[in-house]
Amino acid sequence: MLKVPDHQVAGHQAGDGKLGSLIDDSGRFYKPLQGDERGSREVTFYTSFSSNTRIPDHIRRFFPVFYGTQLIEASDGSGLLPHLVLQDLVSGRLNPSIMDIKIGSRTWAPQASNDYIEKCLKKDRETSSLPLGFRISGLQIYVSKELGFWKPERTSFQRLSADNVRLVLRKFVSSNTSAESDSEPDCSFASIVYGGSTGILAQLLELKSWFEDQTIYHFYSCSVLLTYEKELALKGRIPGAEFKLIDFAHVVEGGGVIDHNFLGGLCSLIKFISEILTTPDECTSKASPKDSGENRLWSGNANNE
Repeated sequence: MLKVPDHQVAGHQAGDGKLGSLIDDSGRFYKPLQGDERGSREVTFYTSFSSNTRIPDHIRRFFPVFYGTQLIEASDGSGLLPHLVLQDLVSGRLNPSIMDIKIGSRTWAPQASNDYIEKCLKKDRETSSLPLGFRISGLQIYVSKELGFWKPERTSFQRLSADNVRLVLRKFVSSNTSAESDSEPDCSFASIVYGGSTGILAQLLELKSWFEDQTIYHFYSCSVLLTYEKELALKGRIPGAEFKLIDFAHVVEGGGVIDHNFLGGLCSLIKFISEILTTPDECTSKASPKDSGENRLWSGNANNE
């Protein structure tokens, strides 16, 4: 039986008659194809990537498993629509903490229309994409069984300064994250989520090594989805920290050229995470939000799911 995902933090979300993604109980995620060239481009990417023998297995693990396409009843009741069938990245996880980070200072592909480029340029300039090479697109952090999740409104991520981006990355791995608390993030789980030989930083460095050589694809407007289980971390167990690359509607052929746009954003994210691991006690929570978007971030409410 198909249902609306509980833990989607970005992208088009189903519900209230809106078209969005669905999941089933077997660990599959159904993403409706966009009606323009973006839908066909994403299918083309997954089909090409799945059969490309030049992609090493240790890199494939950073991408969702692709099961093809399928006609299913759309979430908005509009009838049968083609959907990508992908791996549900949080299937089997209990109360996952999730962060969606869009990589690259430029989020539009060269073939995009002038109107689309203008729209993307405006957002890239107004957010941290241009100055930092990445921006946070969505977030939920598990707080407790009683309080559920801290899940700020998406609009609160539009104009975060570098200090506040760093603060969110610290909150993501803290035991004291709460919508009701202004206390400094304690970064209690940084070493087991970001650090270690199998942590997110080690995984990102492995991906970076590939991007320093690969010239097959250029990944515009693609996201890194970070996940881990905070409840396991609270119990002193391995939290299953990992990331996957998602959203490939704007991927184009690399033409033998290194994807410096994605690589630059990835290196910037790696630098931010590395600094958290090397200076976990540094106080960044005193950064002053400079606009209403940032103020809304810190006053967001926890949501029980």
